[in-house]
Amino acid sequence: MRIHNNKAVFLDRDGVIVSEKGHYNYLPEHVRINDGIVEALDLLQKRGYLLIAITNQGGIAKALYGHLEVKNFHKTLKEFFNSYSIKIHDFFYCPHHDKFGKCLCRKPDSLMLEKAMALYHIDPSQSYFIGDSERDSLAAEKAGIKPIQIIPNDNLGNYLDQIV
Repeated sequence: MRIHNNKAVFLDRDGVIVSEKGHYNYLPEHVRINDGIVEALDLLQKRGYLLIAITNQGGIAKALYGHLEVKNFHKTLKEFFNSYSIKIHDFFYCPHHDKFGKCLCRKPDSLMLEKAMALYHIDPSQSYFIGDSERDSLAAEKAGIKPIQIIPNDNLGNYLDQIV
């Protein structure tokens, strides 16, 4: 049996890390980093949290863009944060959309969180999921992780007092 002793802050991508603009973010030029995110992630990393992004990408199921665009978008984000010595350990994304079938990975379900916890040996009782919608909070609760719901595109620094 593996010991799950890592702690993590899971982050919704659009609305928390980058600006939620009302339609799909999938091109590198769509990257608009939210105010305060660099400072907040730096502090969380210094507190020993793994940083993992969790995002629904239903535009793939709708054939608006593909996996390659999502991976390139995430690569752009990783490079940006690496330039500040911040490591986002992984990006988990669900390519499905409920209009085209059901899955267990699309938030508010918790499979992406469960996979990340298994892969990185994360203790859910020491972890948080920061999201900007009720579906993020529901996914966190299903996975046994403390949810923190923020106002979309708000400065993440305004919420750090909720994290031990």
